[in-house]
Amino acid sequence: MIADASDVVRPRGPGWLVCLLLTTFVIGTDDFVIAGLLPQIAEDLQVSEAAAGQLVTVFSVTYAVAAPVLAVLTARLPRKALVVGGLVVFAVANVATALAPGYGLLMVMRVVAALVAASLTPAVFALAGRLSAPERIGRSIGTVAAGLTVSLFVGVPLGTLVGDAFGWRATFLAVALLTVVVAAAAACFLPRLSGATEATVAQKLRILSRPALLMCVAGTVLGASSGLMIYTYIAPVTENLTGKNGAVLALFIAVIGVAGAVGTFAGGRLTDSWGADKALLATFTGLVVATAGLALIGTTAQQDAPVWLVALALALWGFAAWGFNPPMNTRALHLAPDAGTEAVALNTSGLYLGIALAGAVGGAALSTHNGTGVSLTATGTGLAALLLMTAAIRRHPTATPLAKTPAARVTVP
Repeated sequence: MIADASDVVRPRGPGWLVCLLLTTFVIGTDDFVIAGLLPQIAEDLQVSEAAAGQLVTVFSVTYAVAAPVLAVLTARLPRKALVVGGLVVFAVANVATALAPGYGLLMVMRVVAALVAASLTPAVFALAGRLSAPERIGRSIGTVAAGLTVSLFVGVPLGTLVGDAFGWRATFLAVALLTVVVAAAAACFLPRLSGATEATVAQKLRILSRPALLMCVAGTVLGASSGLMIYTYIAPVTENLTGKNGAVLALFIAVIGVAGAVGTFAGGRLTDSWGADKALLATFTGLVVATAGLALIGTTAQQDAPVWLVALALALWGFAAWGFNPPMNTRALHLAPDAGTEAVALNTSGLYLGIALAGAVGGAALSTHNGTGVSLTATGTGLAALLLMTAAIRRHPTATPLAKTPAARVTVP
């Protein structure tokens, strides 16, 4: 269903937006924290760390495959009921994860958690666009995206600390408790909104097969692969540059975290000011410049690069790698305003596919050409993303900011 911005009765105060941010925060924490708990899980359940690592893989694969399908299947559900009910199920899934007696049931619960996450995340991104004033849509989407960024650099370290102190099961109980709090807040602050009622499943599938939208998703795959490749192999990349790890690595991760959070918010503001297309090309350009800088440092410094120089390059990289999320999702909403949630879901699937591609391609580069090889590969992938999006934007432009269109139209998920 499509509605003009004037048709929207927007909630007062920031409570609804904070709820959406916290929703992505708990989902991101649940997704990423397991990586820091793998040794404990492997020891407790008497499986190898490689087998425990498949818990991460199954979550990502399930999410990537299920997100667009679930977006179509849940399109008619009232939005508040979907978010609150989904959070309750997510909390139950995390309790069951904490109580799982064996590896098999734990794997099943990761699939359940991924299915819930795949239905919630696109919905809350689309809600941000739906409930925002037209001139603030980019910033609102950036705020929701910041929940994922902050989870990576706040939720995951805290969850790992809880696991170290009380065991890995306590971490998932803590996530469940936080999810219950977020569900209660969502019940209080989110307005009641109906689901889509006009478009059929077949119509939505035709919308999702539009070449413009598919090119957008392909750009997300390549952009995420370029950006997350550096983060996935941050330890060998930075050690190859500076010859240091430990405290210096922790410093680099902190720099990335701060830059990523700033980049997410800035990406939203740039989207509102410049339009999604210009903001997207700017962030992709920054990504290519940053990864090329890391590759150049690696080929010239030979493990003797100044820490401040590497930190500067990583700051630019973190800013751009997380800054492209708001304009990319805003562009998806532009390209499919009559199926906004489904478009964001398809785009999010591209993000998870890019993460998986980053691990595989980056791992091959690392094994043959060390950390600098990872940076070079990320640069090539980022350049491909930039070229693809440049061509896509020329062919299917959506450059006018939503706030400046004569009658801004936003999706009613």
